[in-house]
Amino acid sequence: MARLAGVSQSAVSRTFTPGASVSPVMREKVVAAAAALGYQPNLIPRIMATGRSEIIAVAAGGFYNPYFTDILEVLVQMLRDAGKQMMLVHTESDLALDGVVSELARYRVDAVVTPLSIRSRSVADALNALRIPIVTLNAGVTGGLIRAVISDSETASARAAQLLCRAGGTRFGYIGGPESPQQNLREQGFARQLSIRGVHEYARAIGNFDYDGGYRAALQLFEQGRPDAIYCMNDLAALGAMDAIRSRLGLRIPEDVLIMGYDNIAMSQWPTYDLSTFDQDKPAIVRAVLAQLGETAPQLAPIRIPASLIERRTTSRSTEVA
Repeated sequence: MARLAGVSQSAVSRTFTPGASVSPVMREKVVAAAAALGYQPNLIPRIMATGRSEIIAVAAGGFYNPYFTDILEVLVQMLRDAGKQMMLVHTESDLALDGVVSELARYRVDAVVTPLSIRSRSVADALNALRIPIVTLNAGVTGGLIRAVISDSETASARAAQLLCRAGGTRFGYIGGPESPQQNLREQGFARQLSIRGVHEYARAIGNFDYDGGYRAALQLFEQGRPDAIYCMNDLAALGAMDAIRSRLGLRIPEDVLIMGYDNIAMSQWPTYDLSTFDQDKPAIVRAVLAQLGETAPQLAPIRIPASLIERRTTSRSTEVA
């Protein structure tokens, strides 16, 4: 290839080495020669020399939830823009990273990004033993090279309580999911704001972060009473709850029941639902994740990214100010 391009072997090597100094003219010659010969550079020597593969492992499950696929798309694009590649490691769980630690240890990756939480100190210790940055999008056990970038669920959920009160809600319900840091933060923010407003009890049901779970949980809520304002852990559960409220219970939204979700997935905008929700700023989250990949100092607390309130028809019963 060097002969075809009319350059030295070292010039060819520098062209395919990220950050190496090479003139635009020389780069063009080498790239043209590589294309003519169908050449693809072998990355193994560079990995052996630098100890870096420029590959980021993304460990994720729960792809039934459009939020995960949406943020994965943003992450892939920003990693490519940063000159890195992504390796997807599928997990059976949509809650915790614990089950794939041994698999991650098998690969030469520069870092791990995951929407899952780390639930135990023993798992955190095993991940830290990999000696690579681990960034989660769900607050859990951190420390060492493990850090978290999360949506500010607690603050957003307090705003959900404020909006439901302002829209005329008086009997409240919450549809949550299995135990997880984000589930806990969302319910805490919602419950705390209700308590500030003098509401110390609310109906509560647990789904599975999915449509079917939300459908069943809504029916459970109405077995406890008749809530007229419901906050859901995520949009998928809210959509299931809406269909149960309309088709099984024969109630109207928002006239009889106000409802809100979280995530602003595409389906929440469909005219059938027109769901009030919170939009997680996915580009801001991913930018913060990429910034954390280069950090080595211990993280004292998760980085919280604000979520934006999106008001739609499901909370439009009243515009009176509480």
